[in-house]
Amino acid sequence: MINAQELIILISGIISGIIIFQTAIVAPSVFKSLDPSQASPFLRSIFPKLFRVVSILGAIALVIIFVFKTGSISKYLIFTATLVLPLICGAIVPATNAARDAGNDKDFRILHAISVLLTMLVLILNLTWIFFI
Repeated sequence: MINAQELIILISGIISGIIIFQTAIVAPSVFKSLDPSQASPFLRSIFPKLFRVVSILGAIALVIIFVFKTGSISKYLIFTATLVLPLICGAIVPATNAARDAGNDKDFRILHAISVLLTMLVLILNLTWIFFI
């Protein structure tokens, strides 16, 4: 039977896998195989879902940590970040899309960079915390 610690590790692995798959395989493949008029609606549909799924998994991990009291302060912080940071990314998606649609490249680059940095932070946290337990 799987214990709470192993379940949290599994959730981190799933989160990491989703982010890597989306950013390293799906998005580049879409840009290479679809023209921009097709790629844009697809990516605008998929990225908010990515952010929701990662946040939900972060919330599930937090609940497991609270219920089974398996957490150190670092686990609480990591999974709180895993819950909150993708929510921030999801919240800025409409502004990012609006900046792109308006041709406002500066705002688009800034918002996109924020989203990428926050997502990479979540990935790094979920890939590395296991080495410090």
